[in-house]
Amino acid sequence: MLAIDNIVVRIAGREILSGATANLPAGRRIGLVGRNGAGKTTLFKVILGTLHADDGNIAWPSAWRVGAVAQEAPGTDVSLLDTVLEADQERTKLLAEAEHETDGHRLGDIYSRLDAIDAYTAPARAAEILAGLGFSAEDQLRPCREFSGGWRMRVALAAILFSAPDLLLLDEPTNYLDLEGVLWLENFLQRYRGTILIVSHDRDLLNTACEFIVHLEKGKLTLYTGGYDTFVTTRAAKRALDSAFAKKQELARKHMQEFVDRFKAKASKARQAQSRMKMLAKMTVAEAPVDEHVAPIRIPAATQASPPLITMDRASVGYEAGKPILSNMSFRFDPEDRVALLGKNGNGKSTMAKLLAGKLQAMGGEFTPARKLVVGYFAQHQQEELDLKLTPIETLSGLRPKMTPEQVRGQLGGFGFSADKATTRVGQLSGGERARLMLALATLDKPNLLILDEPTNHLDIDARHELLNALNDFDGAVILVSHDRRLIEATADRLLLVADGKVTPFDGDLDDYRRFLLSGDNAPTRRPAEHKVAEEKPAKRRDAAEKRQQLRPLKEKLDFAEGQVTELTAELAKLDRALSDPLLFTRDPAKGSAVSKKRADAARKLGVAENAWLSAQQDYEAAMAEN
Repeated sequence: MLAIDNIVVRIAGREILSGATANLPAGRRIGLVGRNGAGKTTLFKVILGTLHADDGNIAWPSAWRVGAVAQEAPGTDVSLLDTVLEADQERTKLLAEAEHETDGHRLGDIYSRLDAIDAYTAPARAAEILAGLGFSAEDQLRPCREFSGGWRMRVALAAILFSAPDLLLLDEPTNYLDLEGVLWLENFLQRYRGTILIVSHDRDLLNTACEFIVHLEKGKLTLYTGGYDTFVTTRAAKRALDSAFAKKQELARKHMQEFVDRFKAKASKARQAQSRMKMLAKMTVAEAPVDEHVAPIRIPAATQASPPLITMDRASVGYEAGKPILSNMSFRFDPEDRVALLGKNGNGKSTMAKLLAGKLQAMGGEFTPARKLVVGYFAQHQQEELDLKLTPIETLSGLRPKMTPEQVRGQLGGFGFSADKATTRVGQLSGGERARLMLALATLDKPNLLILDEPTNHLDIDARHELLNALNDFDGAVILVSHDRRLIEATADRLLLVADGKVTPFDGDLDDYRRFLLSGDNAPTRRPAEHKVAEEKPAKRRDAAEKRQQLRPLKEKLDFAEGQVTELTAELAKLDRALSDPLLFTRDPAKGSAVSKKRADAARKLGVAENAWLSAQQDYEAAMAEN
């Protein structure tokens, strides 16, 4: 068992952990969740001993080995395979000792121990882990220095998984993985024999791999049984009970206080009043849970364009003349399309995204964009190009100098930037806030084709849910590259597989794709009973696109009605403030009368607008239910 007992951590005068306590069961997979900045990484540092707590202690069985992913694998001349093998320090030490040991008895002990720890199957196990994380057999023999930082992070992850510590700490392990790597990792963790404590914003990983969820909130820890979805349901029920209890207790306190106030001076009731005063003093105040604010993500309405947005006929693309990365691509993309690109990192997903975004030109074949095509492009590497000294307002204004300050603030507000955050230097923003800024930049020109290459890195679970809803409300086309399975499943109608220099439609859903990857086959296979279901899926995707098209007028009507209600409510409040002036009619009776009439007219219009809004809401919800 991992015992976390009353941990207190203060940093720069701020209490990050405040009596955090939990007993985490041994041999189980536990997800650690909480809002950004709640202290999850701080808790990891305390467990690892790299940060000392101000109070409390953490304990685990003395025989346990504790391991976490290194910040980065070293850029040495050592091959990837040998780097991973060296992570098993006992094996490395025993093999080195065996080379020089001359004592026969000691040599026997060494070989016996090597056999016990499965040392001779280690290369095969290490190669399997590296392959699962996207490294080919050839890559595994290359030196670490030849790989970029993101790929070295995968090597560091492979090393800690191979060393198999008794307590494995994983902090956002999917940030540098593609979808294929995430699916492999889920499967690997399900079979892991030790205790795992994992911080992740990947809801599917937390559901699939975790048996418990420990929630960090306001410096405290609460343990829940089950995966993330079970945690959400259980916590919601608990918060509802807490809220009801708090209201009930407040009524009881109010009743007792009223009794005390009425009878504390009356001799016949003084004893009872004193008794109630003591009860009030002893009563612990139950706080009603306050819903945490989730910053919004609202994508501007798309610029209208007639289909198709893009047509491709036997097109090819690459970076060097005569050496195409992808070839023979023939596709059509329409305004209502929702497409996800599948395939391992390095196979060309980002290359295709750049072609569609106009960042690369077709090397061969035909590539024809629509005359009114407006592309919004998001790529993680673009965060590195941001000027850290500028504020978000300065960043947007510099790119679009003709935009008014109100338009700039409105665009930033749609992606969750408050007035304070909008004037904070980019270098001081969190990773999630920078990702929101990149989304705000990508949608500046009201694109009708939105291309998102790994948009969820650094976004927490709530922000990912906001992005999911925003994409489903967006009335343009979406091309998505992501390792977030939930995002793909909820937004994509078509799946394209990028592999072996080609792009082909994938006839199935992500469950089919998971089975395809884990089977190791070259093509998806299904049992005969599943084939009919697979054939129906493209038709279902087309139906979903058609239904979105049918719902668009109802959604526009609803948005318009909601806007009118908002405007009239603000106008009514303004008129009420004017009429609240007691001297208005004395100073200027004519103006007072005019404002009064205007207020009555606004109230009448608001009533009509509210009825229209309710009617539009009912029509939209009925259409959604029918579809």
